[in-house]
Formats: sequence, C-alpha cells, structure tokens
Amino acid sequence: MKKLSLLLVIVFAALGASAQGYKPGDKAMNIKLKNQRGGTTSFDDFKNAKGFIVVFTCNHCPFAVKYEDRINDLAKKYDKESYPVIAVNPNDSVAYPDDSYSKMQVRAKDKGFVFPYLLDDTQVVAKTYGATKTPHVYLLQKEGSDYVVKYVGAIDDNTDNPSAVKVKYVEQAIDELNAGKPVSVPTTKAIGCGIKWKKA
Repeated sequence: MKKLSLLLVIVFAALGASAQGYKPGDKAMNIKLKNQRGGTTSFDDFKNAKGFIVVFTCNHCPFAVKYEDRINDLAKKYDKESYPVIAVNPNDSVAYPDDSYSKMQVRAKDKGFVFPYLLDDTQVVAKTYGATKTPHVYLLQKEGSDYVVKYVGAIDDNTDNPSAVKVKYVEQAIDELNAGKPVSVPTTKAIGCGIKWKKA
C-alpha cells in the first residue's frame, strides 16, 4: 500500500503538483474517493460542471465545525451555477476517531450535507493538493479536460462570526470567473486546525 501511495504521489506530481502543492494556475488532479453514502465520487460524475469547490475539512476541528453551514450554503448556491462542492476529510482517523468514516456518515446526516463528503484515507489527495488546514479551499475551473486552480485559501474573512464577514473569498472568485474576469484575490491564508497526518 505504501508503494502504491508513493507511486500515486509521483504520478500526480507529474500532472502538475509542485512540492508545495497546488497554486493558482496549476492543473489539479481528479478526485475519486469514497463518499458518505458508501459509493465513490469523482469529478467525472459532474458532466456539466464548470469547476469545483474542493474543501478539505473534517468532523472534529472547531474551525471546520464553524464553517459547516457556510459550506452547505456554498453547495446550495453554486451547484446551480455548476460549481459543486466536494468536501474531503484527510485526517488520520486512527489517532482521531472522531474523524472516522462512520462518524463522517453520522455528521453528514445530522448536518444535512447536500454535498459529497469524501474520505481521503491514504492522504494522497491532501498531500498532492498541498492542503495544510481544515478547512482549506481549492477553487478549480474546468478548461477543456483540465481542472485549473483559480483560488486557494479561506472561505471568507471571519471564522467566528458569519454575520460580520466582509469578504466572501470563494463567492467573489466564482462571481468573477462567471463574469469572465480573472480572480482578483487568488490566494489567502487558510485558517483552521492543522491536518492530522499519519505517522510514517
């Protein structure tokens, strides 16, 4: 399994990941992971998508919990505009049982998630993207057969108080893309818990 994971990382790196993960302008790897319903979810499942809002998140991190409703709102708003949300939990569930697959299923049901919530149990996807926090967002736009990174960072500028948010970074970026404009703020600092990496 370790040899396979290493091979996947090498392959994905060849497709456009830098040693530091993706940055705006990079081509991102497709994702195919187990979802909360027991099946798998891939970019290929969304035939009419203009792009994707990929959010690395988890169950237990207080920052991630504060953003759950906002992530759900993003999914409800932008799925209609063909930018579906795909949430990915990369945490080590052995060390952090609250982030186990069964707990993900419960959390998704209890919170009424309208988006796929995927388990990155090998952590290959998170490492390839370069995610470091929960939550950490990668906004992708489909260009031909490629998925090009347009924004990386935080969802908005106020973790603690949704009503006091002044800049909704992800929404602003999508609105600019839909208007045919470049993203004016392509990167921000992701604020959240550090991803819980497995020990080698």
